[in-house]
Amino acid sequence: MGSEVDLMQGTLNLLILKAVSLGPLHGYAVLLRIQQLSGDRMEIQQGTLYPALYRLEHQGLLRGKWAMSENNRRAKFYTLTAAGRKQLLAERTRWEATAEMIAGILDAELPSGEEA
Repeated sequence: MGSEVDLMQGTLNLLILKAVSLGPLHGYAVLLRIQQLSGDRMEIQQGTLYPALYRLEHQGLLRGKWAMSENNRRAKFYTLTAAGRKQLLAERTRWEATAEMIAGILDAELPSGEEA
């Protein structure tokens, strides 16, 4: 596994919403989906994931429903609500704008003739 990435809460929320947007998932499967989508470069700890799922459900962005998992265990499966889809779009737009801004800063060079 690659090195762990410290995630700001908003970024974790974005990743969870994206993972669940691809189809209903129970908590541990959300963790595995994010890991899979990152090409095994990102590892999210369960102690970070479950409070975020709880928060997103209570904000009305996810809907949780108890069912049996593929391992015949009772698990809460999450789906994205309409508000969650709207939030995913807003957070993705914000993330892309922030990434573009940071890339611009990192690519910046001093005008010719100026010294650092």
